[in-house]
Amino acid sequence: MGAPTIHSLRSFATTRSLNSCDSIIKAVSGLGFVQADPIRAPARAQDLILRQRVQGYRAGDLEQQYPRLPLSEDVLHVYGFLPSQHRQLLHPRPLSGHWQQFLDGHASLRKSVLRFVQERGSVHPRTVEKELGSDTCENGWGGQSSQTTMMLEALHLQGLLRIAKRESGQRVYECAAGQGRSRQMPDHRRAEGLCRLLVGLYAPMPLRSLRQVLGAVRGPVTVTARDAIERLLMSGELHRERIDSEDWIWLDNETSALLASDGGEARVRLLAPFDPVVWDRRRFALLWNWEYRFEAYTPVAKRKLGYYALPLLFRDQVIGVANLSVREGTLDAELRFVGSRPREVAFRRGLEQELSSFQEFLGLCPQTRCHQQPPLVAGGDVDRHQSRST
Repeated sequence: MGAPTIHSLRSFATTRSLNSCDSIIKAVSGLGFVQADPIRAPARAQDLILRQRVQGYRAGDLEQQYPRLPLSEDVLHVYGFLPSQHRQLLHPRPLSGHWQQFLDGHASLRKSVLRFVQERGSVHPRTVEKELGSDTCENGWGGQSSQTTMMLEALHLQGLLRIAKRESGQRVYECAAGQGRSRQMPDHRRAEGLCRLLVGLYAPMPLRSLRQVLGAVRGPVTVTARDAIERLLMSGELHRERIDSEDWIWLDNETSALLASDGGEARVRLLAPFDPVVWDRRRFALLWNWEYRFEAYTPVAKRKLGYYALPLLFRDQVIGVANLSVREGTLDAELRFVGSRPREVAFRRGLEQELSSFQEFLGLCPQTRCHQQPPLVAGGDVDRHQSRST
């Protein structure tokens, strides 16, 4: 089949994780992790990610079904959802300076909150605050929060509590099963497990990206991450290949599928900003030769793509972005392309189908207002380059 190229990497990257499943648990288990984000524009990131992978998925399905699924909300390298069995890779772990200082300064409150949750089974932060007091403290983001709510978050980060469900978006906590009774996994095994999880999520990926994202995972595992990568390469579980002056990593058992990738079906997809296909900005630049940015927190005057620009995928090319909004019950789509808009009938039909699917996902009327904005390359709106770090 020949040697892997940027083209085969790009084709494989856009097909390997976009499989259609008949349930949320199958989709999340297949990915290994789904990033969460509270912004709705027009839906949250976790819903946008799963709509591409779960048949008949509707916005909010994950939150509604979560209490009955073997999933956990937790922090991997970022916050999101993962199969509950993966929690052993994350806990126990040390907390950052602010959180550890908070715990050290509130030892008595820690015991009281943990005991209260153990007695009640599941608790809403307002219930804990009402029972144990409403004193506030600095929350680390420059504001003030209830000490009891801060303690619930700290105990969750420690792995002693888990999110049982959400009520109107607010977390409801319960004790994490098995904490303190199960044997701790050795650091080297945790590091290897995290390597497998992250490569499975983002492969094929630059080796530099793998090292960087492993470094963002909290805990002593980061000390042994580089050694873990080398052990998995030596064992043949991971494959490394140098392509166009960049070292790339993927699972060795996927090499044949990677080499056989042919560009994918003529389908249009609107991806979440944190979808695994586009999450790694270094990989994005290497595969598509332009820079995608998440600009929700960028001042309006400095935005180039839009508040919540969704990468627009056609076949194996990310050809632009779409900013979607809902106005008077109707989906409004603003499109911008890198260069000219495709003239193929397959693209027009694919875009119509994707926007129609989005309407069903959001529960909207079957009508869309679609506008095309100036090309992204006009006036230097997009920086083209060969490599740019995340």
